[in-house]
Amino acid sequence: MKLSFASLRRKPRVNVVHLQGVISSQTRGSALNDRSLAPLIEKAFSKGKPAAVALVLNSPGGSPVQSSLIGARIRRLAEEKQIPVHAFVEDVAASGGYWLASAADHIWVDPCSVVGSIGVISSSFGAHELIARHGIERRVHTAGRSKSMLDPFRPEKDEDIARLDGILSQIHDAFIAHVKDRRGARLPAEADLFTGEVWVGQKAVELGLADGLAHLKPKMQELYGEKAAFTVFAKRRGLIPFVGARIAGDLGLAIEERALFARYGL
Repeated sequence: MKLSFASLRRKPRVNVVHLQGVISSQTRGSALNDRSLAPLIEKAFSKGKPAAVALVLNSPGGSPVQSSLIGARIRRLAEEKQIPVHAFVEDVAASGGYWLASAADHIWVDPCSVVGSIGVISSSFGAHELIARHGIERRVHTAGRSKSMLDPFRPEKDEDIARLDGILSQIHDAFIAHVKDRRGARLPAEADLFTGEVWVGQKAVELGLADGLAHLKPKMQELYGEKAAFTVFAKRRGLIPFVGARIAGDLGLAIEERALFARYGL
Protein backbone atom coordinates (compact mmCIF):
# COMPACT_ATOMS: atom_id res chain seq x y z
CA MET A 1 0.00 0.00 0.00
CA LYS A 2 1.33 3.39 -0.97
CA LEU A 3 1.06 6.12 1.67
CA SER A 4 0.54 9.70 0.58
CA PHE A 5 2.10 12.69 2.32
CA ALA A 6 -1.39 13.70 3.41
CA SER A 7 -1.91 10.41 5.25
CA LEU A 8 1.41 10.83 7.05
CA ARG A 9 0.66 14.37 8.16
CA ARG A 10 0.18 14.66 11.90
CA LYS A 11 -3.09 15.84 13.34
CA PRO A 12 -2.92 19.43 14.55
CA ARG A 13 -2.64 19.46 18.33
CA VAL A 14 -4.37 21.94 20.64
CA ASN A 15 -3.03 21.89 24.18
CA VAL A 16 -5.61 23.02 26.75
CA VAL A 17 -4.81 24.56 30.14
CA HIS A 18 -7.59 24.82 32.73
CA LEU A 19 -7.32 27.95 34.89
CA GLN A 20 -10.14 27.79 37.43
CA GLY A 21 -10.26 29.43 40.84
CA VAL A 22 -9.07 32.42 42.82
CA ILE A 23 -5.66 33.84 41.93
CA SER A 24 -3.58 33.71 45.10
CA SER A 25 -0.02 33.28 46.31
CA GLN A 26 -1.22 30.25 48.28
CA THR A 27 -0.18 26.99 46.63
CA ARG A 28 -2.94 24.82 48.11
CA GLY A 29 -6.29 23.73 46.75
CA SER A 30 -7.59 25.34 43.58
CA ALA A 31 -5.66 28.60 43.99
CA LEU A 32 -4.01 29.83 40.79
CA ASN A 33 -0.45 31.11 41.10
CA ASP A 34 2.67 31.20 38.98
CA ARG A 35 4.57 28.68 41.07
CA SER A 36 2.00 25.89 40.80
CA LEU A 37 0.96 26.65 37.22
CA ALA A 38 4.46 27.03 35.75
CA PRO A 39 4.94 23.29 34.99
CA LEU A 40 1.51 23.01 33.35
CA ILE A 41 1.96 26.11 31.21
CA GLU A 42 5.49 25.10 30.19
CA LYS A 43 4.27 21.64 29.12
CA ALA A 44 1.31 23.08 27.23
CA PHE A 45 3.65 25.13 25.03
CA SER A 46 6.18 22.36 24.47
CA LYS A 47 4.47 18.97 24.40
CA GLY A 48 3.69 17.64 20.94
CA LYS A 49 4.49 20.83 19.01
CA PRO A 50 1.00 22.32 19.41
CA ALA A 51 -0.66 24.38 16.72
CA ALA A 52 -2.29 26.44 19.47
CA VAL A 53 -2.69 26.67 23.24
CA ALA A 54 -6.18 27.18 24.67
CA LEU A 55 -6.82 28.59 28.12
CA VAL A 56 -10.13 27.57 29.72
CA LEU A 57 -10.79 30.35 32.22
CA ASN A 58 -13.11 30.59 35.17
CA SER A 59 -11.73 33.06 37.71
CA PRO A 60 -13.13 36.04 39.66
CA GLY A 61 -9.62 37.40 40.18
CA GLY A 62 -7.34 37.79 43.15
CA SER A 63 -3.68 38.73 43.50
CA PRO A 64 -2.52 41.32 40.92
CA VAL A 65 1.09 40.16 41.24
CA GLN A 66 0.25 36.51 40.57
CA SER A 67 -2.00 37.59 37.68
CA SER A 68 0.91 39.53 36.20
CA LEU A 69 3.39 36.68 36.68
CA ILE A 70 1.11 34.06 35.10
CA GLY A 71 0.18 36.38 32.23
CA ALA A 72 3.83 37.24 31.59
CA ARG A 73 4.77 33.55 31.49
CA ILE A 74 2.04 32.84 28.94
CA ARG A 75 3.16 35.74 26.73
CA ARG A 76 6.84 34.85 27.00
CA LEU A 77 6.27 31.26 25.90
CA ALA A 78 3.82 32.25 23.16
CA GLU A 79 6.35 34.63 21.64
CA GLU A 80 9.36 32.34 22.06
CA LYS A 81 7.61 29.39 20.42
CA GLN A 82 5.41 31.37 18.02
CA ILE A 83 2.24 29.63 19.21
CA PRO A 84 -1.14 31.40 19.16
CA VAL A 85 -3.09 31.48 22.43
CA HIS A 86 -6.89 31.43 22.72
CA ALA A 87 -8.75 32.11 25.98
CA PHE A 88 -12.21 30.57 26.46
CA VAL A 89 -14.15 32.17 29.31
CA GLU A 90 -16.65 29.99 31.16
CA ASP A 91 -18.62 31.65 34.01
CA VAL A 92 -16.32 34.58 34.68
CA ALA A 93 -13.00 36.21 33.82
CA ALA A 94 -13.07 39.28 36.05
CA SER A 95 -10.33 41.43 37.57
CA GLY A 96 -7.23 39.20 37.68
CA GLY A 97 -9.17 36.60 35.70
CA TYR A 98 -9.47 39.11 32.86
CA TRP A 99 -5.76 39.91 33.22
CA LEU A 100 -5.10 36.24 32.41
CA ALA A 101 -7.61 36.23 29.55
CA SER A 102 -6.00 39.26 27.95
CA ALA A 103 -2.65 37.45 27.92
CA ALA A 104 -4.17 35.42 25.06
CA ASP A 105 -4.19 36.54 21.44
CA HIS A 106 -7.94 35.95 21.20
CA ILE A 107 -10.68 35.87 23.85
CA TRP A 108 -13.86 33.85 23.30
CA VAL A 109 -16.87 33.98 25.64
CA ASP A 110 -20.15 32.23 26.24
CA PRO A 111 -23.28 34.42 25.81
CA CYS A 112 -23.60 34.38 29.64
CA SER A 113 -19.93 34.84 30.56
CA VAL A 114 -19.12 37.75 32.90
CA VAL A 115 -16.07 39.72 31.78
CA GLY A 116 -14.19 42.81 32.92
CA SER A 117 -13.84 44.34 36.40
CA ILE A 118 -10.66 46.14 35.34
CA GLY A 119 -10.00 47.74 38.70
CA VAL A 120 -8.29 47.17 42.05
CA ILE A 121 -9.89 46.69 45.46
CA SER A 122 -8.64 46.70 49.04
CA SER A 123 -10.96 45.72 51.90
CA SER A 124 -10.52 45.63 55.65
CA PHE A 125 -12.53 46.35 58.79
CA GLY A 126 -12.58 48.82 61.65
CA ALA A 127 -12.89 47.57 65.21
CA HIS A 128 -11.62 50.51 67.28
CA GLU A 129 -15.06 51.34 68.71
CA LEU A 130 -15.74 47.71 69.58
CA ILE A 131 -12.54 47.23 71.57
CA ALA A 132 -13.00 50.60 73.29
CA ARG A 133 -16.46 49.54 74.51
CA HIS A 134 -14.90 46.44 76.06
CA GLY A 135 -12.13 48.37 77.78
CA ILE A 136 -9.37 47.01 75.52
CA GLU A 137 -6.40 49.27 74.88
CA ARG A 138 -4.50 48.89 71.61
CA ARG A 139 -0.71 49.27 72.02
CA VAL A 140 1.46 49.61 68.91
CA HIS A 141 5.12 50.69 68.81
CA THR A 142 6.91 51.25 65.51
CA ALA A 143 10.24 52.41 64.13
CA GLY A 144 9.21 54.27 61.01
CA ARG A 145 6.12 56.48 60.90
CA SER A 146 4.43 54.51 58.11
CA LYS A 147 4.72 51.04 59.66
CA SER A 148 1.25 51.11 61.21
CA MET A 149 -0.77 52.16 58.19
CA LEU A 150 -4.51 51.39 58.29
CA ASP A 151 -4.44 49.60 61.63
CA PRO A 152 -7.99 48.13 61.90
CA PHE A 153 -7.97 48.66 65.66
CA ARG A 154 -7.43 52.41 65.35
CA PRO A 155 -9.49 55.13 63.62
CA GLU A 156 -8.64 55.71 59.95
CA LYS A 157 -6.26 58.54 59.18
CA ASP A 158 -6.61 60.73 56.09
CA GLU A 159 -2.90 60.34 55.34
CA ASP A 160 -3.20 56.52 55.43
CA ILE A 161 -6.19 56.59 53.07
CA ALA A 162 -4.29 58.86 50.66
CA ARG A 163 -1.28 56.53 50.78
CA LEU A 164 -3.47 53.49 50.05
CA ASP A 165 -5.18 55.31 47.18
CA GLY A 166 -1.76 55.95 45.68
CA ILE A 167 -0.83 52.27 45.90
CA LEU A 168 -4.12 51.11 44.36
CA SER A 169 -3.81 53.69 41.57
CA GLN A 170 -0.37 52.41 40.60
CA ILE A 171 -1.62 48.82 40.41
CA HIS A 172 -4.69 49.98 38.45
CA ASP A 173 -2.44 51.82 35.98
CA ALA A 174 -0.41 48.64 35.43
CA PHE A 175 -3.62 46.68 34.82
CA ILE A 176 -4.90 49.25 32.32
CA ALA A 177 -1.55 49.32 30.51
CA HIS A 178 -1.61 45.51 30.20
CA VAL A 179 -5.14 45.46 28.75
CA LYS A 180 -4.40 48.31 26.31
CA ASP A 181 -1.18 46.62 25.21
CA ARG A 182 -2.91 43.30 24.59
CA ARG A 183 -6.25 44.46 23.16
CA GLY A 184 -4.93 47.51 21.30
CA ALA A 185 -7.15 48.88 18.55
CA ARG A 186 -9.92 46.43 19.44
CA LEU A 187 -10.91 48.71 22.34
CA PRO A 188 -13.16 51.63 21.32
CA ALA A 189 -11.51 54.95 22.15
CA GLU A 190 -14.73 56.52 23.45
CA ALA A 191 -15.58 53.77 25.97
CA ASP A 192 -14.46 53.96 29.60
CA LEU A 193 -13.72 50.32 30.33
CA PHE A 194 -11.52 50.74 33.38
CA THR A 195 -14.02 51.61 36.13
CA GLY A 196 -14.35 48.10 37.57
CA GLU A 197 -17.61 47.50 35.66
CA VAL A 198 -18.39 44.06 34.22
CA TRP A 199 -20.17 43.07 31.03
CA VAL A 200 -21.87 39.90 29.79
CA GLY A 201 -21.27 37.90 26.61
CA GLN A 202 -22.11 39.83 23.46
CA LYS A 203 -21.73 43.22 25.15
CA ALA A 204 -18.14 42.34 26.06
CA VAL A 205 -17.57 41.50 22.38
CA GLU A 206 -19.06 44.82 21.26
CA LEU A 207 -16.72 46.68 23.64
CA GLY A 208 -13.65 44.87 22.34
CA LEU A 209 -13.01 42.99 25.58
CA ALA A 210 -13.64 39.70 23.75
CA ASP A 211 -13.41 38.62 20.12
CA GLY A 212 -16.57 36.59 19.77
CA LEU A 213 -19.01 34.05 21.16
CA ALA A 214 -17.52 30.57 20.94
CA HIS A 215 -16.83 27.33 22.78
CA LEU A 216 -13.54 25.48 22.91
CA LYS A 217 -13.86 22.40 20.72
CA PRO A 218 -15.94 23.74 17.82
CA LYS A 219 -13.91 26.95 17.60
CA MET A 220 -10.57 25.18 17.63
CA GLN A 221 -11.80 22.68 15.04
CA GLU A 222 -13.02 25.57 12.90
CA LEU A 223 -9.59 27.23 13.10
CA TYR A 224 -7.27 24.21 13.09
CA GLY A 225 -9.25 21.47 11.40
CA GLU A 226 -11.87 18.88 12.26
CA LYS A 227 -9.17 16.35 13.14
CA ALA A 228 -7.53 18.55 15.75
CA ALA A 229 -6.40 16.54 18.79
CA PHE A 230 -6.86 17.99 22.28
CA THR A 231 -4.58 17.40 25.27
CA VAL A 232 -5.72 18.80 28.60
CA PHE A 233 -3.41 20.11 31.32
CA ALA A 234 -4.93 20.80 34.77
CA LYS A 235 -3.79 21.03 38.37
CA ARG A 236 -3.95 17.72 40.20
CA ARG A 237 -5.62 17.57 43.59
CA GLY A 238 -4.04 15.32 46.22
CA LEU A 239 -5.77 12.05 47.12
CA ILE A 240 -4.84 12.24 50.82
CA PRO A 241 -7.11 14.53 52.88
CA PHE A 242 -5.48 17.57 54.45
CA VAL A 243 -5.34 17.69 58.24
CA GLY A 244 -5.08 20.32 60.96
CA ALA A 245 -3.90 23.72 59.83
CA ARG A 246 -3.95 22.57 56.20
CA ILE A 247 -7.71 22.05 56.43
CA ALA A 248 -8.13 25.48 58.02
CA GLY A 249 -6.06 27.06 55.26
CA ASP A 250 -8.06 25.38 52.51
CA LEU A 251 -11.31 26.34 54.22
CA GLY A 252 -10.22 29.97 54.33
CA LEU A 253 -9.33 29.85 50.64
CA ALA A 254 -12.68 28.22 49.84
CA ILE A 255 -14.55 30.97 51.71
CA GLU A 256 -12.57 33.65 49.87
CA GLU A 257 -13.27 31.96 46.53
CA ARG A 258 -16.98 31.66 47.29
CA ALA A 259 -17.14 35.36 48.22
CA LEU A 260 -15.32 36.46 45.06
CA PHE A 261 -17.54 34.39 42.76
CA ALA A 262 -20.62 35.70 44.62
CA ARG A 263 -19.75 39.25 43.55
CA TYR A 264 -20.80 38.28 40.04
CA GLY A 265 -23.93 36.37 41.04
CA LEU A 266 -22.24 32.99 40.59
